[in-house]
Amino acid sequence: PLPTHPIHPRIPVSAVWHSNDDDVYRAPPIDRSLLPTAPRAAREPNIDRSRLPKSPPYTAFLGNLPYDVTEESIKDFFRGLNISAVRLPREPTNPERLKGFGYAEFEDIDSLFQALSLNEESLGNRRIRVDVADQAQDKDRDDRCFG
Repeated sequence: PLPTHPIHPRIPVSAVWHSNDDDVYRAPPIDRSLLPTAPRAAREPNIDRSRLPKSPPYTAFLGNLPYDVTEESIKDFFRGLNISAVRLPREPTNPERLKGFGYAEFEDIDSLFQALSLNEESLGNRRIRVDVADQAQDKDRDDRCFG
């Protein structure tokens, strides 16, 4: 015989837990568009791992940064990850002004991978871009002008 429910001994347990009766309360369907999305870090980033560098430096390109961003705010943005360096290029004509992009270097590939999952997250009032830094351009990118 099936195990019986402790409160309703005449009803088999399976019937209580897996009931399809119409009188069972069902929550109305959830409109998922109203819910906050899961934090990006909780979702597997949609990143092609073959694009990740095979060896250090594990550098992420950071785009669309607020002009008042600091190394500290970048480190805070990536808190929990093994960040080893932050570079924020400045305008040559105005050293006070940042160029609006930068680089974060990570100690290990997993930290870089996790950092990429924060692409489009907000820092300050901007949705920042986090991408794999092009290793070839990384060194001389600071010297070139972006139009």
